[in-house]
Amino acid sequence: MGYELRIEGHLDEHWSTWFDGLALTLEGDGTTTLRGVVTDQSELHGLLAKVRDLGVTLISVTPINSDHQQQHRR
Repeated sequence: MGYELRIEGHLDEHWSTWFDGLALTLEGDGTTTLRGVVTDQSELHGLLAKVRDLGVTLISVTPINSDHQQQHRR
C-alpha cells in the first residue's frame, strides 16, 4: 500500500533518505508531499513519528494505490 503525507513547508531532498526513501515533491503552495510504499501500519506510525520529531505540521495522510504512484513517477 502506498501513502502520501503532506506537510507544511518545504523540505530539502536529503530528507528523502531519513523518510525511508519516500519521494519528496515541493509543491507550489509551500507544502511538501512525501509519497511511497509503506509495508505496514508499524512503518506508517514510524514515518508519522519522524514528522513529529522534525517539528513540522502534518496536513494530511492519504492512502494511494500503486496505479496512482506510477502516474506520479512518469
